[in-house]
Amino acid sequence: MEKLNIRLFKPSINKAELNAVKKVFDKSWLGLGGEVKKFENEFCKFVNSKYAVGVNSGTAALNLAVQSFNFKKNKNILVNNLTFVSSASCIINNGLVPNLIDCDEDSLGFDINDAEKKINKNTVAIIIVHYGGVPANLSKIIPFAKRNNLKIIEDCAHSLGVKYRNKMLGTFGDVGCFSFEEKKGITTGDGGMAVTNNYKLFLDIKKNRWLGIDKETWLRKKHYTKLTKNNDKHWFYKIDSLGNKYNMNDLSASIGRVQLKKINNFISKKQKVAKKYFELLSVSKNIKIPFKFTSQFGGYWLMCIRVKKRDEFISFLKNNMIPTGVHYIPISNLDYYKKYRSKTPNSERIWKELVSLPYHSELTIKEVKYICDIILKFYK
Repeated sequence: MEKLNIRLFKPSINKAELNAVKKVFDKSWLGLGGEVKKFENEFCKFVNSKYAVGVNSGTAALNLAVQSFNFKKNKNILVNNLTFVSSASCIINNGLVPNLIDCDEDSLGFDINDAEKKINKNTVAIIIVHYGGVPANLSKIIPFAKRNNLKIIEDCAHSLGVKYRNKMLGTFGDVGCFSFEEKKGITTGDGGMAVTNNYKLFLDIKKNRWLGIDKETWLRKKHYTKLTKNNDKHWFYKIDSLGNKYNMNDLSASIGRVQLKKINNFISKKQKVAKKYFELLSVSKNIKIPFKFTSQFGGYWLMCIRVKKRDEFISFLKNNMIPTGVHYIPISNLDYYKKYRSKTPNSERIWKELVSLPYHSELTIKEVKYICDIILKFYK
């Protein structure tokens, strides 16, 4: 069979996004402005939240979410160990300690049983990562958090558009954080969003994405055009907290608005790809797919499998022009984070078997068949 040029991840963008960017250029307002506000409103409707704040990355959303609670220094937050480092760095950046929780054997997500063992008197919150897009066991995690008076931050970088019991992920906790990095469910190049139903948290996150300033530049400019005796100091602003330069800009937001309109189409296409993967790989006893195929699988971010001789397997696929990834090296294995290490036997064992396969909305069934043929050849 011919070797194909296959991407591990690939954003789906075309002239619609270019035209949206052109309109922003024509306005000559490229920074934080009206496009961001429109994107925030549209995103609220999509996930069914009251408030949304556009930021420049999913990492920024997590940092702002943790900051908004103003926890006492050196308290700890429960967080997945098998995840991207942003989920833990946001804790340390706010003067707190990551309490690393093992992964569940089946879903690879947050293990509530391990959390029950590791919670202590200094635990103030929980960051739930919906690993790969698979909903965490919220029916147990949320009551656990409420019993222990823990704040809940949902890390939904992998799970935009996915529901749990008919409710969008990101709306179960106090704050939901999303990523629009190039490879995610939708992209703005880089970007993110924090959503909440709590007005106070919304105000804190909103001002702290822009250095703690209470009135954004584009609003000051808007007021400038309507000078009266009451608002002739349009230039005036206040700062009563230490914020960061985390804001989204109108260029990114214009792309995001187009992408959001396409998301259901993206999910539908990925669902067909996932179905073919399951169909072709389920015949092998040497391959374990940790996720179950569901009606929502197209919204998941990862198509990963577990295999023995993982590194040999990856090299074999690479020699056949098939890109792969490993998501993730456990946080406790990274040099800087080893001081936070605790017993996480599932993470330590399973990550050595993990391989992420090509998975995106522009992947064709022909390419999936080629990938699976090569995978099955490895075991012959």
